[in-house]
Amino acid sequence: MAEVMSPIVSERIWALPVSGATVKFLQYLLYRSDFGGRLPVRQKDMAREYRVTPQAISNLIAPLCELNIVLRPKNEDGSKGNSYRLHPLAAKYADLEDMEAAFRTAIAGIKAGDLPNLKLPAYAAVPPAEGRPKLQVA
Repeated sequence: MAEVMSPIVSERIWALPVSGATVKFLQYLLYRSDFGGRLPVRQKDMAREYRVTPQAISNLIAPLCELNIVLRPKNEDGSKGNSYRLHPLAAKYADLEDMEAAFRTAIAGIKAGDLPNLKLPAYAAVPPAEGRPKLQVA
């Protein structure tokens, strides 16, 4: 089975207004997540696995929550839960068909106001098609 990563985040990860440590932590979250974005670990388990304190996890995850890359689902009483999930537009999927179906559902949810949109930076310029720009030293 081929795993498919969301191009929305993976192609803009370099432009996220977060620290390098937070980008690295996002990669851990992608690795640890189930297909579709569910994170089967709680914050204390993340801290143990990532070998940092629970407070460090809070500091790493907060900017990702602000960008809506990581979501905290609400409990039945409307309060924020203590579990996390990746936004459907930022998650990994089992295959391209699953990703496309999830994206259609997510876009409908965003339009209906049931799901927040990602707060990713817009491109100031279109990145080069072949990856990184060709830099030369004069």
